[in-house]
Amino acid sequence: MATSKEEFIKFNLAEGLMPKEEMLEVSKKQACLTIGIPKEISLNENRVVIVPEAAGLFVANGHRVIVENNAGKAAHFENEDYAEVGAQIVYSPQEVYQADIILKVAPLAEVEIDMIKTRQIIISALHIGTRTENYFKGLINKKATALAFEYIKDKTKTYPVIRSVSEIAGNTSILIAAEYLSNTEYGKGIMLGGFSGITPTEVVILGAGTVGEFAARAAMSLGAYVKVFDNSIYKLRRLQTNLNSRIFTSIVQPKVLLKALRTAHVVIGAVHSSSGRTPCLITEEMVKEMKPGSVIIDVSIDQGGCVETSHVTTHADPVFSMYGVTHYCVPNIASRVPHTASYSLSNCFAPTILDIGEEGGVNNILKTDYGLRQGVYIYNGTVTNKYISDTFNLPFQDIELLMAALR
Repeated sequence: MATSKEEFIKFNLAEGLMPKEEMLEVSKKQACLTIGIPKEISLNENRVVIVPEAAGLFVANGHRVIVENNAGKAAHFENEDYAEVGAQIVYSPQEVYQADIILKVAPLAEVEIDMIKTRQIIISALHIGTRTENYFKGLINKKATALAFEYIKDKTKTYPVIRSVSEIAGNTSILIAAEYLSNTEYGKGIMLGGFSGITPTEVVILGAGTVGEFAARAAMSLGAYVKVFDNSIYKLRRLQTNLNSRIFTSIVQPKVLLKALRTAHVVIGAVHSSSGRTPCLITEEMVKEMKPGSVIIDVSIDQGGCVETSHVTTHADPVFSMYGVTHYCVPNIASRVPHTASYSLSNCFAPTILDIGEEGGVNNILKTDYGLRQGVYIYNGTVTNKYISDTFNLPFQDIELLMAALR
């Protein structure tokens, strides 16, 4: 007959109450990544995602960086700048596309999709409005994993890359306006801003988002009189709070807008559409009412533009005149200041690449990083973005379910 002590021990063992060895967490094995930086082949794209300082940081952390010849030249980063920090310079794009991760600014062109290897990881912009079904099918056939700049979120659930690019576009739009307004051919030799004894120039901004906010900051700092229009009272209120100034704001009422346009020297079109084309808020008839020599900077042109008389121009031929009003309608304004814009992109992505290495690879970090996971639109050849799936009639899988299956 078992003693009470033996029965007590059997009970504890059966119920799992006896002390057990401590199960320590198994440390993740850091991955040694190979990161490829190809030269941009898209028209007017002068930026590079990773600057030499960031490339040096990757090398110092045990990663390999492959940079195509003159990939940073348009942004005034020389091959020597990358070589000095340990990056490898190669002279054909095929060599770059053998890397584990490809980092580039513009979406892949058809010729670049042909060069990627099976299960390639691509991090770039998507520009969904200009993509075709063949683009996605090409990535699907290669079983690629593709992440879009536009969809990646940070811990505050905002879009860090979009915000960074928008801040640059907002500031730069005012500098461009100042350049053409003071030009005796395209403008009337007027200095943007104002000083004692001189009536300040008037700047009308359509859109109270990030572009509009930073355009307003730049214009106000020069002494201009700023008017902002937006159909969101919340955005207008937030703008006034962020600027700490009770500037002129209004919802978009055609009569009020036309009155402002008649006296405006500069108009900044900063309207953003979450899907599809931006609404056209300034009609051709309104443009006719504007002052001769005034300037329109249509930042919204990458989504179709918010001015009826706008049409796409290039950095090589950026402006045209209609009804005596100078129009600047270049998509990708940030590429006009590629050195600054490249640093901005690099600051966004350098920490992400280092985190990927620390976590042991892209698949591991996607399991835990919700914000980065939102950037995935194709995972191992499977479309994970519902909009893309519906638009191009492609099979869809929820990224959350795919990640749950891997955990």
